[in-house]
Amino acid sequence: MLQMDPTGEPEETIRPSIGGEDGGGGATILALTICSAAIGGTFQYGYNISIINAPTSYIQTFINDTYMERWGSGLESSQLTLMWTIIVSVFSLGGLLGALLAGPLSVRFGRKTSLLLNNGFLFAGAVLVLTSRVAKSFEMIIFARFLVGINSGVSMNVQPMYFGESAPKHLRGAVAFSSAVFTAFGIFLGQVVGLTEVLGAQHLWPYLLASNALPGLIQLLTLPWFPESPRYLLIDRGDKDACIKALGRLRGGVAPILEVEEMLEEQEQQKTAALNSGSSANKTPWTLFKDAGLRSQLRTVMAASSAMMLCGTDTIYVYAYYIFLAAGIPPQMIQYITIGTGASEFTASILSTLLIERVGRRYLLIGGYSLMSFWSVVFTVALNLQSRGVAGMAYLSMACVFAYILSFGLGPAGVSGILPTEIFDQSARPAAYMVAGSCMWRLKERHWQRSRQILMEGMEPLKEQYQLGKASSLTNLMLDPDSKPDLESIQPQVNV
Repeated sequence: MLQMDPTGEPEETIRPSIGGEDGGGGATILALTICSAAIGGTFQYGYNISIINAPTSYIQTFINDTYMERWGSGLESSQLTLMWTIIVSVFSLGGLLGALLAGPLSVRFGRKTSLLLNNGFLFAGAVLVLTSRVAKSFEMIIFARFLVGINSGVSMNVQPMYFGESAPKHLRGAVAFSSAVFTAFGIFLGQVVGLTEVLGAQHLWPYLLASNALPGLIQLLTLPWFPESPRYLLIDRGDKDACIKALGRLRGGVAPILEVEEMLEEQEQQKTAALNSGSSANKTPWTLFKDAGLRSQLRTVMAASSAMMLCGTDTIYVYAYYIFLAAGIPPQMIQYITIGTGASEFTASILSTLLIERVGRRYLLIGGYSLMSFWSVVFTVALNLQSRGVAGMAYLSMACVFAYILSFGLGPAGVSGILPTEIFDQSARPAAYMVAGSCMWRLKERHWQRSRQILMEGMEPLKEQYQLGKASSLTNLMLDPDSKPDLESIQPQVNV
């Protein structure tokens, strides 16, 4: 039976091992660590972009009623659409701030503690949403979505770092890719919870938006019992004993000596590099741009993060109702059909987790974008034919949406997020995630603006959006290496 030591970590005997073999309990501890971190991490990102879809009309009614009560007249349709777009897009502004906070937080407090502290933004947002109707303030919803965006921005950067640094080398890709699996699961569960029969009824919309506090509470109660990132403990904090203890728990009571020696070697290299440059061991985003040896990696990460947002899948999730309505689907059926989009990405991400070490990151990424490009062409043709009254095109359009999301889940959804973990060392990784996250969230904000065009002008802007998948696939084909579990095998590729 485990007992707690003064540091809050369960005590247990650590047996040194020459190799990296996993003890019997290591897989269990690693799996539970993944679930605990992800349920309050990337799961929240998927869940929060999903639950905002169901109560759209109810929140718009609340905004209009509140405005009328204050000023004696209601909002025009265009003004109401603008207010709704602000509520949706402020999530991205929060995400951008969260991405910038993720680097300093993960260096100062560690990966695990950063995820725990991050729940503060979530709980504050939940309280604001729950009290907004009583206070008759739609501004509280806007601020709540901003805080939830900060939470998502931090978790989208910190969690992949935590997973990549905690997993054994032969599982590093699959474990890091599980961040995308939990994102897709969050989207899917958010769609289910948003059904009218669950929390999607008009009088329940504050509880639906505040339901994200429950996964955060689960993480807050469970994650403290699991170890911190061993690489952070040794390389950043210089605590070898804590590293061996954490590594032993994650490997089933066996602390692999070779893995510890590899970390010590990387720590020594970072100290030497810091002494030679006269700067801090932990790099900043600005130093990444100035370092000629890291520009290729940085270019790759920026291209992958930007491409993931340019393809517009989040636009589909947030405005799924309007997309399917324009595709000719009966309004009463849309909430059930929308669940299929989340299920498609969830299924594809699980499949990619099983394939990533066999197929390779490059082929999953390029294959996914290539399929997305193909389906974007078919979708555009189908919409044009549908506007001319050709029978059956509405269902082909809907099928293209599902196929597009499925293709996204097969590679781009997960590979883009794990690249900074795999092609940057410990000192540059937090800064690399800050740059990647900034690119992603800035472009996401642009997408919300483009989505307003979809509401105001119909489906034409969406056709343009889908064409960007083609450029994304070509860009990644030219820039992205096939990252491997070890950093040394990647650097020769990205520095060519």
